[in-house]
Amino acid sequence: MKIIYEEQFKNGLKEIIKYISQDKPNASTLFKKELKSKFELLLNNPKMYRISIYFNNPAYRDMVYKGYTIIYKIENHTIKVLDIFKWVDKS
Repeated sequence: MKIIYEEQFKNGLKEIIKYISQDKPNASTLFKKELKSKFELLLNNPKMYRISIYFNNPAYRDMVYKGYTIIYKIENHTIKVLDIFKWVDKS
């Protein structure tokens, strides 16, 4: 199993880290470190988070972390991390 980070996720994470670091540089570093450890847990258990509320497909999952939703997709032996955003009702 491997993890691929899509551009949309990378750009979103970069903006979040930039925003957090404006007030608390140490908190932004901790945020990124803790999030990375959550992704490492997925390698052994990719279905550990709920089926996505944004897609009608069990391959899509929502990881909720500190008020942010991270959408990822399980494909064969790959986890594709698609997006990160502050929770909003997109239905």
